[in-house]
Amino acid sequence: MHNKVSVLAMALCSALAVWTSAAQAQPKPAPVKIGVLTDLTSLYSAIGGKGLVDATRMAIEDFGGSVLGAPIEMVFADTQNKADVAASKAREWFDTQGVDMVTDLPSSGLALAVSKLGEEKKKIVIVTSAATSELTGKSCTPYTVHWTYDTYALARSTGAAAVKAGGDSWFFLSADYAFGQAMEKDTTDVIKEMGGKVLGSAKHPLGASDFASFLLQAQSSKAKIIGLANGGGDTINSIKAASQFGIVQGGQKMAALLAFLTDVKAIGLKQAQGLLLTEAFYWDQDDKTRAWSQRFYKRNGVMPTMTQAGTYGAVTHYLNAVKAVGTRDSDKVMAQMRATPINDFMTVNGQLRVDGRVVRDMHLYQVKTPAESKGEWDLYKVVGTTPGATAFRPLSQSECRLAKGT
Repeated sequence: MHNKVSVLAMALCSALAVWTSAAQAQPKPAPVKIGVLTDLTSLYSAIGGKGLVDATRMAIEDFGGSVLGAPIEMVFADTQNKADVAASKAREWFDTQGVDMVTDLPSSGLALAVSKLGEEKKKIVIVTSAATSELTGKSCTPYTVHWTYDTYALARSTGAAAVKAGGDSWFFLSADYAFGQAMEKDTTDVIKEMGGKVLGSAKHPLGASDFASFLLQAQSSKAKIIGLANGGGDTINSIKAASQFGIVQGGQKMAALLAFLTDVKAIGLKQAQGLLLTEAFYWDQDDKTRAWSQRFYKRNGVMPTMTQAGTYGAVTHYLNAVKAVGTRDSDKVMAQMRATPINDFMTVNGQLRVDGRVVRDMHLYQVKTPAESKGEWDLYKVVGTTPGATAFRPLSQSECRLAKGT
């Protein structure tokens, strides 16, 4: 009897050892990886940069840090605002580091390049900072999401408002790359639709050091509105230079077709007051935006921009979709993201369309005067809101191949 018990005990121990060994041998699930391709050092670093990286980190933390039984990890890199650098880093991440989704992408040229790569690799690319409407037009892909805003929406809001207010003649100061070209084209279409005219345009290189010659052309055109189809440091420097030239004092008005909270802060209310601009988000809009923004402020020392807030929402929406479908398969995750309305502190009943466009309300703001401002970050007052269905290009007018027949 004793021998039988010993044999049975040995057998049980052996079986337990085999089971434990097998359990230990099972590979742990690979982390769900999110890559942030951003501008850490140049003219878009204030609107995105380290703050946008932290907004991604906040989204991961608030989600709980894991999904599908695996940790959620983030990697990030500085694009240097070069399409080849961004595409090379994205390819490395997709091919060798197991990155499942890439976000941010601060300029249009590199966003288009990485979007194309995402289609090749069947990896999701959520563009939260670049503006060109081509991302959901001729250059759309089944795996690209254009999250925060685009040139069409900015033109519909800021451009239309300026024309309605009597600014029916325009001269453009445009950044000479994909974003500036798309911004100028989309705004020109709106101006002409409303009976206005474009008197001319001056193209400047990205990161221009001197705006004098461009602004002299704009000034001599006698256009009522000088439309700034640029962004980041270029917008800041062109508005400051215009102030030095006395352009606004001379009767011409400036319309910043893409400007951010941090741009206005850098320019200062004295020089920026009265400026019209369109954003998808403002920190002081309501209780929800204030609550999240205060959390962000405590971590970063600045109030968030719409791209930083938008990236938090985009990462959260992506992770919710991964959890819901139980897989990181890009096709299934994209389908879930399209099927699920977007509701967070920034967006109410937003919708991801088949062409990759997220449709949400856009808000027109005017920069406050120094006397109107009650604090360091109290910079905007609301002029109006453009409903998402009006703000963004209708699917019926889309050149996206995915929209045909919709």
